[in-house]
Formats: sequence, structure tokens, C-alpha cells
Amino acid sequence: MNTETAMIVVVDDHRQVRESIGHALESAGYHVASFGSAEAALAWLVRNRADVVLTDLQMPGMDGLQFLRALNERRVDSQVIVLTAHGTVATAVEAMRIGAFDFIEKPFEAGQLETIVERALTQDRPLRRPAGGGSRGETSPSDGGVMVGSSRVMRTLRRQIARVARVDETVLIMGESGTGKELVARAIHEQSARSNGPLVGLNCPALSPQLMESELFGHERGAFTGADMRRIGRFELARQGTLLLDEVTEIDPALQAKLLRVLQERAFERVGSSETIEADVRVLATSNRSLETEVAEGRFREDLYFRLAVVPMWVPPLRARRDDIPELVQHFLRHAARRVGREPIEFDESAMNRLMEYDWPGNVRQLENLVKRATVLHDGERLSADDLEAWLGELDSASRTRSTVDVGLSLQEMERQLIEATLEQFGGHREKTAKALGIGVRTLTNKLRSYGYPPRATFA
Repeated sequence: MNTETAMIVVVDDHRQVRESIGHALESAGYHVASFGSAEAALAWLVRNRADVVLTDLQMPGMDGLQFLRALNERRVDSQVIVLTAHGTVATAVEAMRIGAFDFIEKPFEAGQLETIVERALTQDRPLRRPAGGGSRGETSPSDGGVMVGSSRVMRTLRRQIARVARVDETVLIMGESGTGKELVARAIHEQSARSNGPLVGLNCPALSPQLMESELFGHERGAFTGADMRRIGRFELARQGTLLLDEVTEIDPALQAKLLRVLQERAFERVGSSETIEADVRVLATSNRSLETEVAEGRFREDLYFRLAVVPMWVPPLRARRDDIPELVQHFLRHAARRVGREPIEFDESAMNRLMEYDWPGNVRQLENLVKRATVLHDGERLSADDLEAWLGELDSASRTRSTVDVGLSLQEMERQLIEATLEQFGGHREKTAKALGIGVRTLTNKLRSYGYPPRATFA
């Protein structure tokens, strides 16, 4: 994100603190709005968008925790960083458990503040269900966070979820990209005895081994170069709740051993600390690869596989549940129409038949993208199979490797076309796209940002 377009909200009842933080952030190129109370900030945030909210914890009237819960209830989509004084770190950790992105302990330097704000702006929001209700921060193949479909396959899946939710064992959720593995994980959590605790997610392919270790277990200040403050890891944040490891096969082999130890001993230490912390967490993991193959080829520890796959589950691809397509289309049409402020369009019988015939290599996510595109671009109230052909043809062509080069294009434009075609081929999945292109996820994200893509955008 370009800092010239990022809006930061600062909430603190001390005028001098607000002005100092605001000046530092404006000097770094951000837009800043400052408020002396949480009530005033909340009233502004429900009408305006902010990328990051910096809030003090101890304030008269509505305090920082109450403010955070109010933001969750109103589904204000901002990363929240809490400012905490010495002695209130435990409260800051509680704030993270109910949805805050991170905390920074006073006193801090301008450089530390800029670093944590930049990380909040550039890092994908983790899946998190705040304790006490409401969900936020999930990007899923089913808009609205609902498992849609009444086919026999989906009825069977729901029965499996209900049985699995009653026990506290580790679950391995397998399936192709775009099938809704995160939704299954959320359903297991919400039907479990841990439903009042948080659901915290970690997107494993997006992180380097060192960053992943810190994200999982946390670190102490000075634990490594750049660790200028304590960080609470996902195992600690998910206490009494559920931790979702998304695409678990991407975890570095050296870190797999540490994860195995946590699953066996139910304890861990922050990086740079000798203090043992209990891991009161249920672990769910997802994978779009065959873990048996990964084990056989030496990329994944067999003992960790057995620990994760105590209860294995398979999420079916869309082509195995074609009867759900009409129901999914109607669901996506309602949400897409509401977002763009128009009445839902109608897919006529020929269009629906064409959707039922298509194989959907990108699964539910790909169908959702097509419905969104139709809602935005189609001028009429009804859409036919002929209207769909051009878009379905683009999906087909994106699935084939390009064998021609457009002479006269700059290298930068050729690179952009290749990146966008590969992104669409993988249904908007950035980690798979980066792997296919032979670049890092961060490099891909930076390039997409330069093209004008928002965070976690999918190319549709």
C-alpha cells in the first residue's frame, strides 16, 4: 500500500501523545485523523474508512478493550494496534485475542511505530474470530462466511463436521484450492466446546521460516536482528480456542520438528525465551496437496503428518457437487448486488445450464469471481449462456500456457500480462502463483500492488 493513500486513526485521551504520534506518522507520509476519546473515533469510523487504528488501552469512558469490541461488532475493517504502558501487557495480549493486530509498549521510538504500522498495512489480515462473538478478517470462497449447498455431498460433509466438532483432536482438512477449507475449519470451531475462544489463522506459504517461527510462537525483544519489541505468537493468541494452519505443507522442515513438539507436549517457548507456555489450543490444518506424497518425497515429516491427520477430512471440489451451483449462484448474486448497490441480475436457464456443465478448476472461488464480474459488467437484468461464453473462454485460455509473445510490448508489460494470467489460472491464489512464477509471495504482492490491486485481491 502506498503510504500517501493510507489513513491512520490515532485514539488517545492525552493531547500531547496524540500530537506526537500524529506528527511522526504524517512525517512518514500517512494521512492521520486524531481523536481524544474512543466514542468520537468510533462515530467517525462507522462513516469513514481507516487502514490502521492506533488506540490507547486506558482511557476514561470507553476504554481500549471496549472500543475494540465495538469495532468488531460494527465490522469496522481496520487493523488495530494498541498502545500499552508498562504493566498492562497482559491486557494488550487480551486485546490481540479479541481482534487487535498487535501492540506496542510505551515508551517507543518513531522508527518502531513506523515499522509496526507498515507491517499492519502490508501483512494479510489473519483469520480471527474475536472471543465473545462475531467473526472478522476472513476471505473465503463463500461470501458471508456461510457454507452454501444442500447436495448429498454437502449434507455428508456437514454431518462429518458435527461429529468432528464434538472431540478436541487435531483435524487435517484436505481439498483443492477454492473449495472452502477455511469455512470447514470455521464450522468445526463454532460447533466445538472452544467456540467462545478465538479462531486464529496463519497463512503458512506467505512467511519465511524465521518469520513463521515468530508468528507461531512469538519472540522476545532482542531475540534476533530487528526484534525491537516483544511479539505474541499465534499459539498464545489462540489460547482456549483454535489455531488454523493454512497450507501446512509449506512449513519449513526445521520448523516442522518444533511444531511436532508443541503438538506432543502441548507447550512452547517464545523465540529468545526459556519460559515454557502451555499450549491450550486445538489445531486445525489445511492442505491442497497430498500429504502422503509430500512424506514419500521427503518434504514433510511422517511423524508430524500422523499428529496432524488424527482426523482427516476431504472437502469436495465443485465438479463433485454440481447440484449446489444454482444455490451458490443465488447466494453470490445477492452479496455482489448489495456491494455494488444494484438489484441482483438473473441467470436464465441457458446460463445456469452452462454453469452446471463447466468443470470449475478454481472451484467455488472461481464461480464467485464470475458472478461478481457479471454483476459489475452486465448491463441488463437477465444473463444468458451467450453472455457467459466470453468470460468462460477467458477462464479456459488462462488455464492454458501462453505460447505466443506479443511483439512490441515492453518487458514490464509482458511481465504484468504473465503475472495476471498466472494469477487467474490459479484462481487468485497468490502463493501458488508465486511458486509457479518462481518468485516470493512478497515480491508478487508488491508487483500486484504496483498494478493497483488491493490486498488479497483475486483476478477475476
